[in-house]
Amino acid sequence: MKLYGALLSPFVRKVAVIATEKGISWELARGGSGSTDPEFLTVSPLGKIPAIDDQGYTLADSTAIAFYLDGQYPEPKLIPDDPRLRGKAVFWDEFADTVLGGTGLKILFNRLVGPKLLKVGGDEAIALQGEAELPRWVDWFESVAPDDGWLLGENLSIGDIAVASMFRTLAYVGHGVDAQARPKTAAWYDRVAARPAWAAVAEKEEPIAQRIMAM
Repeated sequence: MKLYGALLSPFVRKVAVIATEKGISWELARGGSGSTDPEFLTVSPLGKIPAIDDQGYTLADSTAIAFYLDGQYPEPKLIPDDPRLRGKAVFWDEFADTVLGGTGLKILFNRLVGPKLLKVGGDEAIALQGEAELPRWVDWFESVAPDDGWLLGENLSIGDIAVASMFRTLAYVGHGVDAQARPKTAAWYDRVAARPAWAAVAEKEEPIAQRIMAM
């Protein structure tokens, strides 16, 4: 399976970890905002990452891809069939993508992606706005983080992967999990990070991250 995008993206990493949990072989392919590459735009007509090409089946958007992968490769199940658990799984994925991400990515884009990767600079006022908004959501997550296990109980889900992936990306701009301030979040995050699939993706990500952070 081709996975278009960069692993520093929380959305690309989310798909990479889900695929790895399911034992799906994948390789990274280039693509991203502003790309004019015809192959990428065929796979991702909106020009967004991640996108996949799975033996000729193409799809973009991390949540759409996650639902496809969970149906096409059903083991292990990461989006439960039980209606209540399924609803919660979608909730946590949405929290990661649009709430935690909506605040945190203001910092990431304006201090890392814009200045270092896209070479278009950044707006420090927007980054500071993100920093002002972020504590509300990470403090709330600390209040509901599970003492053990996963966000849905006994089984890892898309929710755990999505939220942890957002925290992992925010660490690149100094806003990862603070174990002293938020011990429940840190313990939960460490459980996610201990998964072999997460570790395998992190190993691929590390040299890329080192190059970017050295810019």
